Amino acid sequence: MKRLLLCLFLLGGCATSSGPVPSDNTSQISPEKLSSARVHTELAANYYSRGQYSIALDELGIALRTLPNYGPAYNMLGLVYMDLKEDAKAAQSFEQALKFDPNDSDANNNYGWFLCQRSDPAKSFAYFAAAQRNPLYTTPERSLVNAGICSRKVNDPVAAEKYFMRALALRPTNTQALHNLAELSFQRGEFAESRNYLSRYMRLDSNPSAEALWLAVRVERRLGSRGAEANYAAQICQRFPDSSQCRSVRTGAER
Repeated sequence: MKRLLLCLFLLGGCATSSGPVPSDNTSQISPEKLSSARVHTELAANYYSRGQYSIALDELGIALRTLPNYGPAYNMLGLVYMDLKEDAKAAQSFEQALKFDPNDSDANNNYGWFLCQRSDPAKSFAYFAAAQRNPLYTTPERSLVNAGICSRKVNDPVAAEKYFMRALALRPTNTQALHNLAELSFQRGEFAESRNYLSRYMRLDSNPSAEALWLAVRVERRLGSRGAEANYAAQICQRFPDSSQCRSVRTGAER
């Protein structure tokens, strides 16, 4: 369950789709084959979410033997290979998914995330933008958050803030956008604004991450609120006793 939640709500790049195959081939495809490919791809996504990669690959093999041009199966295959650190196969799989359906927002988003994490963050933005251009994309905030994270990776905090703000405009409850905005505000020395974003984050997430709690400790320290600082510090070591953040609390280090 933890991996499934991470996939769906934190990375944002872990989406898979049961979308269409290219329109020029649909007349030659039986409904039975399309249904079978979709079912096996969905089973693969379920096994992937549990970290059962071998079984996920088996299911995807069945899907692609049934329907060799089924784009969503290649998209899912890219995610599996990405987790297995088989980057050449991951890139090839995402490219195949987009060859069969260039407008697949999930495949564009996931390939952009792969590029951001692995090889070419600057190249990732074109794929996030392609995901956004599809009016049928049901979770556009994912690609906006990913674009914001990648903007931070290439040291462009101004662009990052714009992406995160756009994501919040679409989904005000997006905790990843709130956390990143809190970090950006802290880095600018705008501690009260950082506290506001963190407060929104904390109201939405009953199990805040160690990173968010440590940021809250440093924000409250800057604002001179010793009680709140101590409260957040205690939460870190209660929930994450072996974390680097707890070690920083105990040693009084400032990271």
